[in-house]
Amino acid sequence: MPQTVLLTGVTGYIAKHIALQLLDAGYHVRGSLRDLARAPEVIAAVRPHLHDDSDLDQRLTFVALDLTSDAGWQDAMQGMDVLMHTASPFPMTQPKDENDLIRPAVDGALRALRAAHAAGVNRVILTSSTAAIGGSALPAGDVAFDETNWTDPTDPETGAYVRSKTLAEQAAWDFVRDEAPQMQLTTINPGFVLGAPLDRHFGTSIAVIERILRGKDPMVPDIGFATVDVQDVAEMHVTAIDNPTTHGQRIMTVDKFLSFAQLARAIKAAYPSRKIATRVAPNILIKFLGLFDPAIKSIIPSLGRVDRIDNSRAMATLKRGMRQAEKAAVSSAKYLIDHDLA
Repeated sequence: MPQTVLLTGVTGYIAKHIALQLLDAGYHVRGSLRDLARAPEVIAAVRPHLHDDSDLDQRLTFVALDLTSDAGWQDAMQGMDVLMHTASPFPMTQPKDENDLIRPAVDGALRALRAAHAAGVNRVILTSSTAAIGGSALPAGDVAFDETNWTDPTDPETGAYVRSKTLAEQAAWDFVRDEAPQMQLTTINPGFVLGAPLDRHFGTSIAVIERILRGKDPMVPDIGFATVDVQDVAEMHVTAIDNPTTHGQRIMTVDKFLSFAQLARAIKAAYPSRKIATRVAPNILIKFLGLFDPAIKSIIPSLGRVDRIDNSRAMATLKRGMRQAEKAAVSSAKYLIDHDLA
């Protein structure tokens, strides 16, 4: 019998890629979403890319679940071999009330883990983020961020999203330590995720590429992120399932730190006729613009910061190097251009 995975948040950009790779690897997938009306969207996204789409209605099924409600979780977990919890909000701008992000992230993770524990599901893969690793300054004496680093959620420089990912991951590890020591938890901590989406329902990271392609800004801010291809993130989730060396581990899944200027130059080289800004804006200008644009305001704490990243655990797990971040940026742009979205 094939193993069956409960994949939460299956309508997400990353989750659709995970569903595709799970199905191609022979797993059955039960995808959770808040509204079952979106199930056809997921089917339409993955079907064209599958090696074999026969019996898809039996291999890919759906259940309605909400991160903020207990309803349905116990029933959804019955018969599952693996819980893969990806569902968590990721906004373009910070909310007025940070608990609008933090509470669904933390409560949702605990709700999923408790349901898995009650159903005897001991293999859990949780999607966290590099935000939970490198959201605070690198400690003195460390030369690069790695899985031993934790963001300080009390740091006043951290935003609501960073706090939400940090607190949710901490809550998961605390739950396993205190209530389910037999649970085999792995967290996948991707960085800024790029790469062609499977459909038009993409999230914040691809929206950044869309903004660059539209030439909305005359210059780019002096910021960057540890960047990774979405296919590597999906593969890491699938690879970890039956890899006992990943039990009890965090895996920071990134290729490299990529500045916005490097990202923009990679896209400009692929599409030289596009009006793409590659000049770096003075930090004082970004701070001024942040007074009027919430999306810009949210990046001000990251201005001028360049992070060194140790991704050796990710490469050891995948047993290869990572896909190039610049190519992931270009493939994101290509999707948007080919589908007349930018």
